[in-house]
Parts: sequence; structure tokens; C-alpha cells
Amino acid sequence: MLRNSQTRVLLLNDMERLERTLFRLEQGFELQFRLGPTLQGKSVYLHTNYPAPRKKFDSSVFQQLEWVFPNGSYDDSDKYCKLDLEIAGSYQYYFGCGNGERTGGGYIIVDPVLRVGHERKVLPLDSITVQTYLAKCLGPLDEWQDRLKVAKETGYNMIHFTPLQKLGISKSCYSIADQMELNPDFSPHGKKYTWMDVGNLTEKLKKDWNMICITDVVYNHTAVNSKWIRLHPECGYNLVNSPHLKPAWILDRALWHFSCAVADGKYSDSSLPPLIESEKQIKILQGLLWKDVFTQLKLWEFLQVNVEKAVEQFRKVLQAGNKPLGPELEGKPKLKVIQDSQYRRLNNTVDMHLALEMFGRHTSNGPKSIQECCDFFKKSLEELNVECFKEMHSHHEKAIEGIVGTVAYERLASHGPQLGPVTRTSPLVTRYFTFPFEDMTLELENQLMLDPNDACHLLAHNGWVMGDDPLRNFAEAGSNVYLRRELICWGDSVKLRYGEKPEDCPYLWAHMKKYTEITAKHFSGLRLDNCHSTPLHVAEAMLAAARVVRPNLYVIAELFTGSEELDNLFVNRLGITSLIREAMSAGDSREEGRLVYRFGGEPVGSFIQPNLRPLSPSIAHAMFLDVTHDNQCPVQVRSVFDALPSSAIVSMACCASGSTRGYDELVPHQISVVKEERLYPKWSPEALPSSVGEVNLQTGIMAGKLALNKLHQELAEKGFTQVFVDQLDEDTVAVTRHCPTTHQSVVTVARTAFKNPETHKYKEHLPPMYIPGKIEEVILEARLIERAAESYVKDEKFINGLPSYTVEMHEHIELKDSVIVKQGNTTTKGRSEFVEEILFEKLTPGSVIAFRVSLDPNSQEMVGFLRAQLSQFNRLYKSGSLADSNVPGILKIALEFLISKLTLAELNVLLFCCDAEEQEDGGGCYNVPSWMPLKYGGLQGFVSVLSEIRPKNDLGHPFCENLRQGDWMIDFVSTRLIKKGGALREVGKWFSAVFEYIKHIPRYLVPCYFDAIIVGAYATAVDAVFNQMSSFIKDGSTMVKQLALGSVQMCGVGGVPALPPLSPELEDIPVRMNPVTKQKEQCCVSLAAGLPHFSTGIFRCWGRDTFIALRGLMLLTGRYLEARNIILAFAGTMRHGLIPNLLGRGVSARYNCRDAVWWWLQCIQDYCSIVPNGIDILMCPVSRVYPTDDSEPQTQETVLNDQPLFVVIQEAMQRHLQGIEFRERNAGPQIDCNMRDEGFNVEAKVNPDTGFVYGGNGFNCGTWMDKMGDSDKAHNRGVPATPRDGSAVEIVGLSKSAVRWLMMMNERGDFPYSSVTIHRDGKELSVSYQQWNQQIQENFEKVFYVSGDPADPNEQHPELVHKKCIYKDSFGASSAWCDYQLRPNFTIAMVVAPELFSVQRAWNALEVVEKKLLGPLGIKTLDPDDLVYCGVYDNSLDNENYNCAKGFNYHQGPEWLWPVGFFLRAKLYFAKRMGQEEYNQTVFLVKNVLSPWKGLPELTNENGNYCPFSCETQAWSIATVLETLYDL
Repeated sequence: MLRNSQTRVLLLNDMERLERTLFRLEQGFELQFRLGPTLQGKSVYLHTNYPAPRKKFDSSVFQQLEWVFPNGSYDDSDKYCKLDLEIAGSYQYYFGCGNGERTGGGYIIVDPVLRVGHERKVLPLDSITVQTYLAKCLGPLDEWQDRLKVAKETGYNMIHFTPLQKLGISKSCYSIADQMELNPDFSPHGKKYTWMDVGNLTEKLKKDWNMICITDVVYNHTAVNSKWIRLHPECGYNLVNSPHLKPAWILDRALWHFSCAVADGKYSDSSLPPLIESEKQIKILQGLLWKDVFTQLKLWEFLQVNVEKAVEQFRKVLQAGNKPLGPELEGKPKLKVIQDSQYRRLNNTVDMHLALEMFGRHTSNGPKSIQECCDFFKKSLEELNVECFKEMHSHHEKAIEGIVGTVAYERLASHGPQLGPVTRTSPLVTRYFTFPFEDMTLELENQLMLDPNDACHLLAHNGWVMGDDPLRNFAEAGSNVYLRRELICWGDSVKLRYGEKPEDCPYLWAHMKKYTEITAKHFSGLRLDNCHSTPLHVAEAMLAAARVVRPNLYVIAELFTGSEELDNLFVNRLGITSLIREAMSAGDSREEGRLVYRFGGEPVGSFIQPNLRPLSPSIAHAMFLDVTHDNQCPVQVRSVFDALPSSAIVSMACCASGSTRGYDELVPHQISVVKEERLYPKWSPEALPSSVGEVNLQTGIMAGKLALNKLHQELAEKGFTQVFVDQLDEDTVAVTRHCPTTHQSVVTVARTAFKNPETHKYKEHLPPMYIPGKIEEVILEARLIERAAESYVKDEKFINGLPSYTVEMHEHIELKDSVIVKQGNTTTKGRSEFVEEILFEKLTPGSVIAFRVSLDPNSQEMVGFLRAQLSQFNRLYKSGSLADSNVPGILKIALEFLISKLTLAELNVLLFCCDAEEQEDGGGCYNVPSWMPLKYGGLQGFVSVLSEIRPKNDLGHPFCENLRQGDWMIDFVSTRLIKKGGALREVGKWFSAVFEYIKHIPRYLVPCYFDAIIVGAYATAVDAVFNQMSSFIKDGSTMVKQLALGSVQMCGVGGVPALPPLSPELEDIPVRMNPVTKQKEQCCVSLAAGLPHFSTGIFRCWGRDTFIALRGLMLLTGRYLEARNIILAFAGTMRHGLIPNLLGRGVSARYNCRDAVWWWLQCIQDYCSIVPNGIDILMCPVSRVYPTDDSEPQTQETVLNDQPLFVVIQEAMQRHLQGIEFRERNAGPQIDCNMRDEGFNVEAKVNPDTGFVYGGNGFNCGTWMDKMGDSDKAHNRGVPATPRDGSAVEIVGLSKSAVRWLMMMNERGDFPYSSVTIHRDGKELSVSYQQWNQQIQENFEKVFYVSGDPADPNEQHPELVHKKCIYKDSFGASSAWCDYQLRPNFTIAMVVAPELFSVQRAWNALEVVEKKLLGPLGIKTLDPDDLVYCGVYDNSLDNENYNCAKGFNYHQGPEWLWPVGFFLRAKLYFAKRMGQEEYNQTVFLVKNVLSPWKGLPELTNENGNYCPFSCETQAWSIATVLETLYDL
């Protein structure tokens, strides 16, 4: 993949439904769907309705995407599905598992690409500057260019037209009479223009003027006088298809008649004249509405039951002898009204079966009994009717409250329209329904409802409901909006009724589809009028039709949902490109500035994001307007002086911006979409201030708007994507746009004037402003000034603005020539902060100034040099790079080359080293003040933090603040490496040299460039790691590689070597100069047991941990030499025939474990089989630290005590068969303060009858389950929680593996011993490996398998069996019940010695483990059904609970990770032998279990919960997972 291609990765997680999350993408992007932790390892299907190649989009047609396996099908952790996004629109995806239901899904939005000009140049969405025109004010079509030229000459690149269709009787721009017909007003006398002429004009504007044209589509309503609605009344909500509206219609007609009576003066005697002028009259109106309208209508009867009729019906039921069926209902059932479907008065009923249940169950058939039942029933109905009355009464209260409030606003309020007297053309309230009949009485009108031919023409008007749920259709049944008079009604429009699908209203769907197609044919974009009230499924279908006509359709909408989540739902479903936002919504300049920051751009100094990165949720792209065309005029709401500064603030937003025609001309009133009928002025360069029909750049703020629009477009096209908003004072906002490539900035300072400066006192003096960098020029400075002109008079023919104001402006001047500001001092802060002081002299309210700012010359150079170095990581940095003629020599060498010289041990230092490791070497991890120390001293410590900060651009993080404040972190990285010496010193010098550039750039840029250097270096180092590893790692999946890094993380040398010296006879032993003794010393890599607790000193290396982890971390990764050295170093420490548990550098070793030697032998076996010529290790000399069991440690490098490894192996086998029995040296509290005296006695022998290794006692714990009690409160001090004495099952398996291997090696001539010779009772005995191997084989299942059959002759303690079909955890334990505990240890034996197990028995036992022990991440160490099971490990808790105090339950339930690898490997092995189906299921299980293994701790608490007492990362946990992946 090329570095400049863009890929986004969307992680799928189970049950994650993201329908209200917005994901925006661009055409040309690749989208990858990958499995998140909750789905990995599962059989996941993924469907999308993004069209397949050469297919057309159909929202209902979904294709299943194929999975891509970059690493082969054995490991699907990296698999993905992908889409190459080439088509704009909204697309849905969903996924599920197997053949199951959908378990998640969401949407993606692909932005359209807009092109203009004859060269089809791309118009970036963020560069859009749109101007709205009311189409009806443009006059005849042949005059449009003269009027539209105003937009062109003032720098707009998009025109938004209100609907061009024939309008309704109200002449409102949005009340369309005929969706197919072009407005006849556009055709002058004798000419008839068509849609083709409109299309020719929009195409001309696009090609010749570089302007995009968009228009509205209105799907919610049509004009009341639309001819087609008369022919197709089913397309609206009428009293036939929506009978639930009947009560609301009756109320509406009654209010009309009441209004007519008021208009006719009939209520003047009641103190309610037609002209309402006082609050008292409002009160009177309220009373009259109750008395003469609402009470008279008795609308509650539509909700009520006819009591007498229902009682008689019930009586007949009883008389017929009907009884309730079934048992008596529980609780207190309650009657409910069953609404009459036709909504007739008193025609509702109730459920007679329920009535019979409630009142007729215990009645006889006698007349008296029946009458009693009927009386109870009647009473219940009357109570029900009272509730119905109250319900309607509450509706009436709400309706009257709304009516009274509306009248008060429209006729009394000073800020309202003050409509004057009530008349028939200006009624008391807007009518909610059409009435296409002659006037008649209310009584006669009620008869219209009864005739469907009349009732179908009584149609509901449209409108909007304050605070309503936008997903609810307020005209459908179940809504009482019309009855409660909650609708802010548009009396000129009929609400359209689509139904759920085209079949519900075929004519309407077809009509509107054709309307959409005509519009999309001639316009590049659509504005969805009243989007939040348009049924989503309707808009979806219409826009899909539009995109067939015009694939790159630009769609905008204004939403009033009040919720970003709900906005996203609309954006996702409809594929909305930009949401309209308005500066007029801000109450002050601070809020206006916040909107700029909110609606686009990244913070200045943001991190550079990689081309392949996670797909992050975003907010909807904004079209940020200074004012929309249907909102209040800013000149009235604020002041005329605010027009220019607010426009400047809007223009600096990193999104689409724009305005409405009239704003720039300073029209001092709202240009009404309903009432305005005048024409817009034309463009004329010669126009005078007094010319009302013509405008030019001297008109209003038009010259300022031209400059601002040009600047807005330049910033978008040149990549000024970063934004900073600074509030200089309560009225002054500074907006910075910054280019992350060139590091140029544009800083615009706008002094707003929300209040009129003529009446409001503004501050005379503003504090100075400090601009970092060098001011190249003043791009523009402008302010609104008054000029000599006639006073404003509203013209009758043309929409004219205030003539007495214009803009005084200067463009592209030097700072010294500015009228508004004066240059103050130029200062430098430190060596990298170059700051210019700006003094404001005439930044009066209404003024704007914009500066072009560059980095100072020195910083520019340094950034260029730095980018040249970074280009070795990503060619993106080539842009803006400069060659340094004095480049330091070290920087002439590619970092990749320097890092390639590092060994894996040195890469451990470069990348990792926890705090304890750093301290051992005289340092420590970097500590971020007021936050925390980093986890590692190496690059991983920094990368881990940056990977959290970078995607969120969290520049306020203490980490970033520390970088901005000083060079401490930068110096730490380089100095730490230089001190290490060798090849690391050269890498450190490279860092030091490249950081020298960083130290000379502005501090706000330091975090992003530090990140770029660290991430580039880290990626280079990680590549170097994999290049030195085996093909299994090199060619492996991301998961394999992540785990392989654990090998580098865990394997290092440290300040003090942890391994004892190897024989000088060995080749390739790494050496270094000891900084203290100045002598050469061996510096072999050792393997830490876990970080951070077991990383340094005598506690770093443990025999058991080392050899459980060595195969996965060293052999499978290809680190053969280092593995050899570790094997031989531990061999040198053999004593008593054992390998130490705690190595203690060889001199402080403890020989208190029985299993480490067998793990060591297993690793030698693995070494011989994996490493080319691996058996050569058997001849390698072993330098014995303890030549005899009782000798003092020999720490000098010498060959005097050398033995070949095969001799040491034979010694281990011989000593076990002979019998090991000794007491630990220095036994007592000095080596273990908790152990009782008996526990220091060590025993390890071989049972002559079975061949099983056995040992230990009830007071020590010689296997990996080695927790020793240390609570006095609980009385468990000195008691091992899990002694596992006797023959532990995994030791039996490991010893069988060793014996079998040695037998075979001897047979091949690779091992000189065929038997072991011991002395018993004064006699010499010889036991062959073949004999020993056969003995274990024959006895294992007899002794260890728990059949559960009481008659099993091999079962010694059937009374202790509580889990059948498993293998015992041990045999011969001092507490016999411990043998029968279900633990995961037998799965280890299954992997190392599978021949011990019969296939079906093994499979059954593994099924039990899976069911009872397997957790989300680890495996339970004890059966949860066991009495002593406790799954939560808390080492700090000291109480009286014997089983848990002081972490006594360490291995009695908590879920350990490393045994999972052996369980899975055993499962895979035996599944192959069970059959293909079982194997396939097991592979599925393995992948599913391994999926969440990213960071691998020691253990978790029950059910995978985090355990704070666990090692954060554990060697054997990582190793065994790698082994499982290798087996796959």
C-alpha cells in the first residue's frame, strides 16, 4: 500500500449497534472491517448495502463481504473485509455470528465530490461559501444572471435557491402548488421557460462562474390549492383515512366560528372587541373559550362509552348463561375503553369477556343476581367515563393555554408581529384543517364528516411541534397534537400522508419521486426542508432516487432535534453531507467563537495521524451560516455593526460557510419567505449608494465579504485544517487557522458588536495581543463606517439595504501601514518562541483584521530540516522539508541502519526496561510531573502514552504539557541511550541530533514532532526485532508479532548479569566491560519471570518460569544462541540432581521445587528438535557452579569443573532414580520466614512400582502451585495451600517425556546412556530407559484416570470422587482428597506426553475442563464446585478466613493464563484424533479463547476480572499462547 493512500479500520464488537454514531469517509478511502475482541475467533458474517462492483445501489439489497486472510487461514486475528469507497451516499452494514441473528451494525457516510469549471476542479466541502436566494425574488429567468452575479462578485461559490416550483396561494417559498411545474412568474409575457432552461443556467454557473447550485425539496406538505391533492385526497390526512382527527376538526371549526364572531364584534358587549389590546381582554378570551367553545362541543363523548347500551349488551350475555372460561385472573383487572375505529360519539365499547370475568364469575342466572352484576358493571363504566372526561379536560386545558399564549404573542407582545384586529383574513388562531366548502353553520359542518365524499377533503394542515420527538409523526393515530392545539401551523399547506411503503399511497410516492428526479437532474445538491419532521423512510427513498440521477449529490439539512445522537441518526439514514448551523444562535461572542471550534478542524499543533488508523466517530460536517434565510435579521437582533465581525468569525470556521442574500447589503429586516414579493437588486459596478435596484462592492459589507470568502476558500484549499479560538475580551474573538504542513497561520481578530455602539458603551482600550511567529502581512483590515447618504426608506419594488453604511478596507498591506493596529515589541521567549506584540489602536466594534503569520526564519529552517529527517519514516514529510547543509554526521546515516546493528538484547534496552530494571542500571523511567512515571524507560513507555493521546488529539494531557514546558523528556530519551554505550550510543546520538531541531521550533509544535520521531523510531525498531526472528514471527499475524515482542520485553541483560558464568570453552558468549571493575564480563541474556515484580536482582530468574517460557519466547522466535546459554547456565547450577527454583544468580539459589528440572529437560528436548543441529548442545561444556552437593559456589570463569551437558542430564535422571533427600541449607527464617521446619526437608524420588516421580510433604510446595500461608489471624502461616505432594500429574508427564526422549536418543546414537545405574541395599541396579518408559506408560491411566465407576478395581478411594471422567491432579498425596481435585494440570501432561492418554478419555476430560475451568482469559486453578474454591485473589487482605487470608487462595480458583496454552494445545492434539468435525470445532474454540490476549498478565480474578495483585505481564503467559498459535 502506498503511504499516501488512506485506510480506516472499523472494529466490530458484539452487540454494538452504532446507528446513532457517525462515521464519515471520503471517496478513494479503503474501509476495513476487523473483528474486535468480543468477536475474534467466531464465525462472523458481514453484510452491507454498499453496491457490489458494476451494480446499482439499492438500499434493500445487501451483499455479504468476503474475509481477507493476510496471514493464511490458520490465524484469523488479522482477517478483514474491505470496501473501496468510490460512490457517495449513506450505506448500512450489519453483522452476526454463524447463522444467528444480527448482533450489531451501523452506517457509513461517503462524502460527495463536487466539481466546478470547465476543468472540473474539485471544490472541497470546507471551502464552500453559499448564499441563499428566495427564488421568487429573482424575477424573470432572463434577469437572473444579473441578480445572481452579486454572489459571484462577492466571492460565493455556491447558490442555494428556495423552491423554483409553482407556489401556492400564500406565495410562501415553501408552499408548492405543483411540484412538476416551474413557477410561471419566472416566464415574462409571451415566453414560457422550462426546467431545461433552469438546468442550462445552473450548468453555465457551474462551468463559467465555478458556482454550484442547490435547491430545496419539500416532502412534508403541499399547498392547500394544489390541484392534485383535490384529485388525490388520500395523499393527505383526512377524516376518512384518519378518523382519529375528527374531534380536533370539530374543535378547529368551532374556533373558526368563534373567531368570526369576535371579528364581527359579537363579543364586544362581553368586553372582547376585535382589537385585543390588554391582558384583561386575554383573560376574558380564556373564559369565553371555556364557556362558549370547549364546553359546548362535548368532545369527551368521542372517548366515552354509551353506558346504557353497554349495560344492555352485558345483560344479554348474562341472560344467555355465559360464564368466564379458564381460571380466575390474578390481581385486579381493570376495564379499558375500546376506541371506536370511526371515532363516533359514544360509540366506544369495552371487552365483554373481561367484564364477564370481573362481574359475572360468581353470579347465578336469576334476575336479581343479573341486575346486581349489571349495576356493578354500570358503576364501573360511569367511573371509566369520568376518567375519559378528565382526559379530554386536560387536552382542553392545554389547547386553551396554547391559544391564549398565541393570541397574546401575535397581538399584544412588543416583540411579536402585532397583527391588529381579528378578521376573517387574520383569524384568532390559524386553522388546522382545510375547508373547501361554502360557509355554513357548525351543525351543518358536522354533517360533512358523515359523508366520505366530503370528509376526504377535510385535510390536516402541516406545521411543527415545539420539543416534539422528530421520529414521531404527529398526525398519526395516538398523537393528540391537533386536539391539544400544539401545532405551530402553516395554514397554507396540507400535511402529506405517505404510509409505510409506496403501496400505501402509490400516487404520492410516484409524484414525489418524479419531483425529486427533476430537481436532482438540474441541481448539484438538495436542501431537505423541514427535515426533522419528514418521515425518515420517505426521505431515504427519495434521496436514493436522486442519487441515481446524480451520484455525487450534495445534501444539506437543518435539524432541530436537540440531540447530537438524533442528528446522527438523520445524517446516517439520509446521507446528509452538511448540517446547517447558524451563528445567530449564539447569544454572545464567546458562544460564537465556541461554535467555530466545535464545527470543524483539529487543534493547532495536532498530532499527525497515520494513513492507516481506526475509524473514529465524528460530528456531522457543518454548513456554518452567519444567518439562515428564514431567521430573524441580525441588524434588528444585534446591531448593524456586528454584520462584518460575525461574518469574519464564521468565515474562519474549518467547514462550509455562508449567508443569505440581503445580509451583506445590510437589509434591516427579515426578508420574509411568505410575504416578500420585491426583487433583489442587480449587480452594477457603477451603482451609487442611492441606487436601490443595483448594488456593488460599495454596498453594505459586500467588499468585506468578498475578501472573507476568498480567504475562507484559500484556507480550505491550502490545508489550513487546524483551529484555535482565543477570547481576547468579552466582545473580541481571535481565530487562528494553521497549516500543519507549512506551519503558516492566518489569525483573524474580530471585534463584535452584539449591542449598538451608539447606545452601548464598549471598552476604549483593548489589551495587546501576542502572536507567535513572524507576521508576513495584514491580509485585510476592515471596519463598518457611516457615510453620507439618504436615510433608509423601504423600497416598494426592490429589497434594499441601509445606504448610510459601507466598509473601509485595506488588503495585503504591511503591518506598519495598518490603521487598526500598531506593531509593539518583537520578543523571543527561550530559543524557540518568537512573538510579535500587537497593539490595538482602532479596533472599534464592527472591525476585523487578519494577519498572515509564518514561523520565524530560524524555526522555519528547523522544521524543514526536521521534516527532511522524518521523511525516512513517511514520505508525507517530504512536503515542507529542507536540506541542512550543516547536517550532523550521525544524521547522514539512516536510523534503520543504526538500529539494524542492535542485538535483540540491545533492542530490549531501546524499547523496554521497566522502572526496576532502569534503577538497577542507575536510572529510572521518565516521570511526568503531576501525572505518573512511564511504564518503561525505552520507547514503548512513550509510545503507549502517545497511542492514547494521539487519536483524541489530547494536547492538554500532562505528557504534552511537559513537552511544551521544557526539554527534559527529549533529553531523557537520547541521554539514556548514549550512556549505554556501544551501538545504542549511536542510536542515542541520532536522537540527540534530531532533537536539536525540535528544541528550536515553537513549543506548541513540539508534541506533534516528538510523536512523529518516537513513532517512526519505534516502528523501525520493531521491524528490526522481527527481522532477527524466525519466519514464524516474521510472516506471522499482528497478534503473533505483538506476542513476540514479549520475547524482547522479557529477555535482557540488565546492569548486573543474572546468569552464572558459562564455560570459557563455549563459542559466541557475549561479553562487555564492567564499568566498576573495568574487566570483561559475560553478559548473557536472561529471561525475567514477570514485570515489574520479577525483573531484577536475585528475583529476576526462576527455573520453573524460565523453562515453561523458553520454548515460546526463545525457541519459536529463533533466539537459539540465547536459549542455549540459558539452558547451559541453569545446567551449571544443578545440585542434588535438581535445577533451582529461585536462581539467585547461582550463588543464592534455592532447590525447593521438584518440577523445574523436568521443565529444563523438556526445553533441552525442544531445543534439539527445533534448532538446526540442535543435538550439538548435548556436547556443550557445562561449567558446574556446585561440583558437589556440598561445595561452595564456584563463580570464576574456569574449565576445571566443566562437564558435557549429556553428563549433567544423566546425573539428573540417576539422582532421581536413586532418590533425592536433603535439607535446605541455612534452613530457617533467614531464607523463608513463613515455612515451618518440616518444610525445609526436600524429597524427590521414583516409585519403583509405577516409575512415577514423587516427593514433597505436607509442609512444602514443590510445584508451580507454591503459595505458602502467612496469616496469623487465619492460622495458616507455614501451611502450604497446595502442597501437591506425591506424584503431581504434570511432573509425571514431563518425566515420561524426558525418559521417552532419552530412550529414543540413545537408540539413534545421540545419547550415550541407555540406562540409569543406582545403588539399592548395597547392590548396584540398572534400570533401562526403555523399561522406565514402559513402566510409566502401563501404570498412568490405571492410577490417574477417574472413571467414576465404583467397581473400578484401580480406584482406591471411590468415596472421594466428585468429578468423573477426569485425571487426578496427583497420586499419593498426604491428603488423599487432594488427588481428586479438578485442576488444569493434567492438560500439561497431555501436551508433553500425549501417549499416556487414550483418546476418548482425554477428550472427555478436556470437555470437563472447558466446561468447569475455562474463563474469559485464563483458566481456573480449582474446580468452582470445590469447597475451598475462591476466585478473587487479594494478597493484602488479612482476616480470619483460613482459605483466603493473605492471598492463601492464589492457586485455589483465580484464573491463571499460562495453563490455557497447554489446555488449548491438548485440545488441538486430541481433536485431530477425534475426527475432522471435532478438530474444526476446537480450532474455533482456540481462536475464540485467544482473541482477547493482547496484554498478558499473570492471572485474573474469577470470570476474567482484573486482579491488581497480578504481574502486569508474565513471561510464561505470553510464551504458551505463542506455542498455541505455532501449533495452529
